[in-house]
Amino acid sequence: MYHLNCKSDEIQSHCRKLSCVFPEICENLITDHSQTTELYRKARAIPGVKRVAIASGLRYDLAVKDPEYVKELVTHHVGGYLKIAPEHTEKRTLDLMMKPEMGAFDEFKALFDKYSKEAGKEQYLIPYFIAAHPGCEDEDMLNLALWLKKNKMRVDQVQTFYPSPMSLATAMYYSERDPLHKLNYKKGKIYVPKDLAQRHLQKALLRYHDPENADFIRETLIKMKRTDLIGTGPNALVGEAMKKTPQQQRQQAFQAPKKRRSKMSAYSKSEKIIP
Repeated sequence: MYHLNCKSDEIQSHCRKLSCVFPEICENLITDHSQTTELYRKARAIPGVKRVAIASGLRYDLAVKDPEYVKELVTHHVGGYLKIAPEHTEKRTLDLMMKPEMGAFDEFKALFDKYSKEAGKEQYLIPYFIAAHPGCEDEDMLNLALWLKKNKMRVDQVQTFYPSPMSLATAMYYSERDPLHKLNYKKGKIYVPKDLAQRHLQKALLRYHDPENADFIRETLIKMKRTDLIGTGPNALVGEAMKKTPQQQRQQAFQAPKKRRSKMSAYSKSEKIIP
């Protein structure tokens, strides 16, 4: 958001909006990226500079307001992969994150693919998603998994939400309330996945393609009465459970019980255990 600011100092001094870009981009926000584009060109012109690469940190909902900037970025400054953070697909969860709807992602991807083709480059977007955000229900994560399946995406860079200081999401996590809207005693609580099994499930749905998650997801789909997503159909997230042969059943019956793992070892090291 280099040099993207309010068009009027007077308007800015009186503005009480929580965000310039949510729930929609403010009409008073300058979205012209020309100064960033010019900065890129100057950097490329410096003797001895072979490449200036942008790998992440892009606010794509603002970038699409300036197609010339997107063309400059894609043509000269993407080294094959560009990481962006839609974070989710479902409006209810995105609203709590104060993130744009997926239409902005689709628009940016169309420009990215167009300018990559014009430049004769094979380049890819790497979307970043998060599981177990306050307000995100299992049905929301299931819809996200189906979106990934539909778009033939198998993501590896996923994260489970954990509260960090001085953020609205942390306030939601502990209070189970939505501070983005006026609160009163009649307002109900929002769903917050705090239980380890809930958090593990939501992360597993993001990586529905991982064989290690298959049994867990299959059991969950049965509980959610979504057996239509089990099998070999085009929308299936996991296959049918493989029946064990009598020999495999006997081997399992006589196997020595494994040492019980600690709670922490049952989850990825990157995931925090939240009480």
